[in-house]
Formats: sequence, structure tokens, C-alpha cells
Amino acid sequence: MGTLVTETPAASSDVALRHFDGMLAFETDCWDVHESLKSPKPDFILIDVRGPASFANGHVQGAINIPHGQMTASRMADFPKDKLFVVYCAGPHCNGANKAALRLARLGLPVKMMIGGITGWLDEGFSLATAVAKSGSENT
Repeated sequence: MGTLVTETPAASSDVALRHFDGMLAFETDCWDVHESLKSPKPDFILIDVRGPASFANGHVQGAINIPHGQMTASRMADFPKDKLFVVYCAGPHCNGANKAALRLARLGLPVKMMIGGITGWLDEGFSLATAVAKSGSENT
């Protein structure tokens, strides 16, 4: 007799390979973003999609603030079309990053979501920056 874990059999290795490989095309994690931000010229634009007050209270250093509702074609035209966008929100309880990723994909822009958001960032022991929200493109 199996447990609740094994009640549904695991996928075959080839199916699992396609699934997990595919997930990495859509997601990155806090650790990889943290390490990549140490580069003198990060190869992505990090966007905090929360509101300006939340951004000002604490955000990932190097992120810019563009709430997902403001991700319009005209707003995003300020950025290079081929540069990867990495979006994040408050955490697993928030779907703002999903909404932002969907908006960017609809605009034809490359995007990944930083899983865990601010909650995951803090869980990793990383610090947050505090400042007035900026709408510039200093991270391009």
C-alpha cells in the first residue's frame, strides 16, 4: 500500500526532463538573481511590480519599479526589446509577477519570474534597499 506521495505515480524521466527544463525557461530564483546582480553589467532588467509605497519600503537593490498595470507598449518601449526582464512581487501569496510576466510576453518581450519574490529574497537572508520609487531605466 502506497502513501499519498506515491498514490499518483511519478512521470517518466523523459516527461520529467521536458517539464523541469521548461520550468527553467519561465523562472529563476532569488539566489541566481542575487549572484547575477554582482556582475558589473547584468544581462537582465529586474523589475519590482509592486506599488511605489511597497517598493520604497524595501526592494531588491538594482530593481526598478514598474507596477504590472503600468506595463504598456509605450512604457516598455523605453527598454531594449531583446533584453530579458525578470519580474518579482511580494511573494508566493501574490500573483503580481505572473500578471507582469503575462503583460510582457503579450508585448513580445522576453521575461522570467523570480520565484519567491520579496518573501523568498528575505528567506535567503538577502537584504533590501529602501528608497523613493524610481521609474527610470538605470538597469538597462
